[in-house]
Amino acid sequence: MSDNLHRTLPEVLRDAADRYPDRAAIVDRQAAISFSVLKAGADRLAKSVIASGLEPGERFVIWAPNIAEWVVAALAGQQVGGVLVPVNTRFKGEEAGDIVRRSGARLAFAMGEFLGVDYAALLTAQPCPGLRRVVRLSGSGDEISLDAFAQLGDGVSDAELQRRIEAVRPTDISDVLYTSGTTGAPKGAMTTHGQNIATFMEWSEAVGLTAEDRYLVVNPFFHSFGYKAGWLAALLRGAAIYPEAQFEAARMLRRIEGQRITLLPGPPTLFQSLLADPGLPDADLSSLRCAVTGAASVPVQLVRDMKQRLGFEEVYTAYGLTESSGVVSMCRSGDDLETIANTCGRAMRGVEIRIAGGNGGAVPAGDAGEVWVRGFNVMQGYLDDTAATAAAITPDGWLKTGDIGVLDERGYLKITDRLKDMYICGGFNCYPVEIENRLLDHPAVADVAVVGAPHERLGEVGHAFIVPASGLRPEAEEVLTWARGHMANYKVPRRVTWMEELPRNASGKVQKFRLKEELAGPSDA
Repeated sequence: MSDNLHRTLPEVLRDAADRYPDRAAIVDRQAAISFSVLKAGADRLAKSVIASGLEPGERFVIWAPNIAEWVVAALAGQQVGGVLVPVNTRFKGEEAGDIVRRSGARLAFAMGEFLGVDYAALLTAQPCPGLRRVVRLSGSGDEISLDAFAQLGDGVSDAELQRRIEAVRPTDISDVLYTSGTTGAPKGAMTTHGQNIATFMEWSEAVGLTAEDRYLVVNPFFHSFGYKAGWLAALLRGAAIYPEAQFEAARMLRRIEGQRITLLPGPPTLFQSLLADPGLPDADLSSLRCAVTGAASVPVQLVRDMKQRLGFEEVYTAYGLTESSGVVSMCRSGDDLETIANTCGRAMRGVEIRIAGGNGGAVPAGDAGEVWVRGFNVMQGYLDDTAATAAAITPDGWLKTGDIGVLDERGYLKITDRLKDMYICGGFNCYPVEIENRLLDHPAVADVAVVGAPHERLGEVGHAFIVPASGLRPEAEEVLTWARGHMANYKVPRRVTWMEELPRNASGKVQKFRLKEELAGPSDA
């Protein structure tokens, strides 16, 4: 592990191209890109990144679905010292613009039209004073095309590219992934080249990832599950990735069969959808070897069905967060169904887990407390937010996760609750304060509180308790339709309850436990 902490992404790319030059690195839209071609494409685009004026340590944004160009652009920027900032493809233009402004990004790569949304045009329309250039990854528009941008680097010498590559250090920041907190303001978690490589060498070893694997990456590249546990892990091991830009169960079944997919990580909802698809009995899934999933609790029957009906030889559950480079703990080969379903495994090598009591000290095995994490995987801090960093990481290096958990006598972790109000909808973290702040922009909303409500398929969905503005009370669906136009769809509450006032304690804080008690009652949507 210590050796991996001293590696950089440009070294990893070159090593993969040397070891697996003719093997497929990416199979996307029926076209295969070898590791040597991937390196050549990333090198050429890296020269253009240099020509565009991006300096080491400056941020660049990628706003696109899972496509080969995402990986090429990321490697191009990172290998010359740029810091990657992925943007959620479910965001609306104003949400993406907020991330660009917060990160101070100088360069952006954005998809053209995809599922009726022109990401490049939306980003161009946002007021981002520090953003020098938007590169359009597909289609036509006012932005510079990817092909035209690639030509900008023709005047940059091989020697200059090599100088920039050699200047990258393992301790340099590799990426900033934004995650919201209880304040609702997105915070950018910073991790280094060495951290990411060491973390996902451990992860990929635990799941047995090899150069023989064909890895269907459904988890979005903007998330650490699709980026770091996805294409980065595959690059480390020489495996081929098969990006999936949009989840659709029937198409995935055909792709697993036709392309003989072996590895398929994803949230529990992904596997539930495959199991429910009417085409499952006719699909040949015999190539599937390994699945990786995770949630506070995974039904034992789901794990059993994943092995017996989908045919996975191994099913692993894991736990991690953006601030821990994406991974903290994992189950291991040979763990029984109950362990896989009801725990998140044990800490990976080089990582400690503490279940902390009120004074920060460790509580006995079996007792609940806040999950604290310490090790090489803990982020360097939040970008431009020393106060939030100090609140999250103790002076002796413990990351306070905000999750409530229990460690058993074996050291296996079970997540039981959350200190924060965050809930998980279909695998995506939802932060009520962020959603509440957006809903307050609606003229009919005077006050609002959002809580997570149980949902059979998605785990939890948002339920909004709204106090209407004086004299106004639109239909609940009108408010929800408005919300769909102003925030990512997984953030949009599914139901609304109108209230005369929100229950608050003496200090004015909303008593959300009382709102959750109301969930069994009638609602307006």
